[in-house]
Amino acid sequence: MSAGTEHRARRAVLRAARWGTRRAGSGSAQPPSPTRRLHVAARLEDGFDRALAAVLERRGWTVRVETFAGYGAPGWVRVLARTLLAPPSTRSSDLPGAGGEAQVDARPAPSVRGWRSFATAQVAGARVTVRVGSLEHEVATDRGGYLDVVLDSDLPPGWHHVEITTQDGATSRAPVLVVDPEARVGLVSDIDDTVMVTRLPRPLVAAWNVLVRHESAREPVPGMADLYAELRRRNPGMPVVYLSTGAWNAAPAIARFLHRYGYPAGPLLLTDWGPTNTGWFRSGRAHKVGQLRRLFHELPDVRWVLVGDDGQRDPEIYAGAATHHPDHVRAILLRQLTFSEHVLAHGLPAPTPEARTAERAAVREGMPVVQGADGYVLRRAVGPDGLRST
Repeated sequence: MSAGTEHRARRAVLRAARWGTRRAGSGSAQPPSPTRRLHVAARLEDGFDRALAAVLERRGWTVRVETFAGYGAPGWVRVLARTLLAPPSTRSSDLPGAGGEAQVDARPAPSVRGWRSFATAQVAGARVTVRVGSLEHEVATDRGGYLDVVLDSDLPPGWHHVEITTQDGATSRAPVLVVDPEARVGLVSDIDDTVMVTRLPRPLVAAWNVLVRHESAREPVPGMADLYAELRRRNPGMPVVYLSTGAWNAAPAIARFLHRYGYPAGPLLLTDWGPTNTGWFRSGRAHKVGQLRRLFHELPDVRWVLVGDDGQRDPEIYAGAATHHPDHVRAILLRQLTFSEHVLAHGLPAPTPEARTAERAAVREGMPVVQGADGYVLRRAVGPDGLRST
């Protein structure tokens, strides 16, 4: 059995959207079968996308492969990309795929307004060839135009590029991080109000930050980049993954922000804001839980430091991870929001009762839970020798 086949078999346990084990015979979170009728929201979206694509193609819009940073281990890689239609005048740096290169490229990050990243249209079912090292794979994008596949690989540990080629011969490169098999500590970081002061999810503020506000005006949380750099110094080869409920279209803005303020490079695991196969809206909680479960099983020898904030669901999600997967969680670090940030986040001037209960539950399980107002406070609380691989 190849490493990629074995990896895919191991992922069979990852279909549930919540922590814990499903009872035999219960429903799963897997996509509907090809014979199952899509939800009306998905059918409406697909019809709109087809009509829009026809109009845009007549106006000269062209197919682009927009790549995102992926990850893997010796023997396999997870490749992330999307096929889009975009006007010829759109700069490559304004497209979602620029998010992959922005973190690993040493050039100065440009500053643009967020709305430019949403001026695209998806292309579903596009067939592409992915070259991973010396191996080639034929794959197709899903109904949203996304490519999220695990492929066999012969790449050694470190950062590499895989090539994605359309049927018309257009080629794009996607960065992938092959995690060193000796790595024992990893870091999963939330983005909103953890590394970036966004004051989400207040609708008007979210729209302003994502669609209008200039990228250079976005504020970093003080000390968080220094904290992450110190943890990497203590744990050479530590993989860093950024997990957020933000839209994939925001990837270039997020990645350029991370690069601008010195955060370590790492894959972004974002989501599609459109309808799902089974409903009108996507669950942010299910997205985060599902991605964490996947990381735990894909990289079983890594114990993760989970970093978030105490304003929304991070304490509950991370406490669930510590309870159900204690062997895969090293510690929980929570940035404490200010009075005003709490009000904007959930309408209360302090952490929710659910968040406090979750934090106490994690502590009872023996999981280190560290809290602080910013990265400097968290670093001091961790201590000069804390969170090293053992």
